[in-house]
Amino acid sequence: MPIQVGDKLPDVSFTTMTADGPKPMTTADVFAGKKVALFAVPGAYTPTCHKAHMPGFVDRVAELKAKGFDTIACTSTNDVFVLANWAEDTGAQGKILMLADGSADFAKKIGLELDLGARGMGMRSQRYSMAVENGVVTILNTEAPGKFETSGADTLCSMIDRSL
Repeated sequence: MPIQVGDKLPDVSFTTMTADGPKPMTTADVFAGKKVALFAVPGAYTPTCHKAHMPGFVDRVAELKAKGFDTIACTSTNDVFVLANWAEDTGAQGKILMLADGSADFAKKIGLELDLGARGMGMRSQRYSMAVENGVVTILNTEAPGKFETSGADTLCSMIDRSL
């Protein structure tokens, strides 16, 4: 069953790029004691992810920080090298924490994996956005496969405003 509002995020390890190269980062490292806006994309550089999903969050980093978010993070099943380059190419570098979920462990554990094997893309994450406080989901917006209607930064920001 997919994760729901009120659920605690599972313990997993992501990979992030640092000045010293790839490093593991646990769920606790990212979310414990913090307010985090997390969004997931099926794939870096794919049309909707590259042209709409990521740019919306890059454009609203300051607004999310002003709303009390400590971190804005993006997860994808791409490897950490792809995510590091994508962050650089989209202006997200230094603004959005890129969390590589290369084996889709996080996506699977929260029940939001997406099998795109028939399209040659393997196991991916569904597109979604969520607000997380101290590891607990407070807002969750999931998309139907192939859609981009409810998981963008605009929707997440308006839902945050309503919950304040």
